[in-house]
Amino acid sequence: MIHIIKAQPDHVEGISKVCSDGYWATYSETHSEMYIKGIIEEFYNRERIQKEVLETSKEWGGYFVALEGYEVIGAGGGGMIEETSGEVFVLYLDPSRRNEGIGTMLLDAITKQQKEEFNAKEQWVSVAKGNQKAIPFYEAKGFIFNREVDGHGIVDGERYSSVRYCRTI
Repeated sequence: MIHIIKAQPDHVEGISKVCSDGYWATYSETHSEMYIKGIIEEFYNRERIQKEVLETSKEWGGYFVALEGYEVIGAGGGGMIEETSGEVFVLYLDPSRRNEGIGTMLLDAITKQQKEEFNAKEQWVSVAKGNQKAIPFYEAKGFIFNREVDGHGIVDGERYSSVRYCRTI
């Protein structure tokens, strides 16, 4: 049985692994190895995740994890970007566990936190342009395309675009 809970320090290794593996699985065919390694080093290193598990706020609500037994099989988190606007900042699964409803359970936990604790009325997400793992998922959850923006980071002239989606919650 899968349980969704707020992440604890003993989940840091699992969060790092699932986010790193998920990032590789999502972008290995569209982004350079150097870019992927840079993003993983910046966002999914154990030290940063440890801090993000321990230090939460309205702007970063902390990680939620999907656990099967004691194994982290998914992780996600978000925060508030404006007074009544939340955002999903990260949501990844073990790549072998897609299409089991785990992403939906994590999104539901993030959404519940943003609505109940922070009074969010709308929710945003940025997805890499062309990401056909995430875009259909978010569209199925009621997110509507808003605009295209520059993606995070540039490596040796590589530039990637993201698409912004929003929904009322």
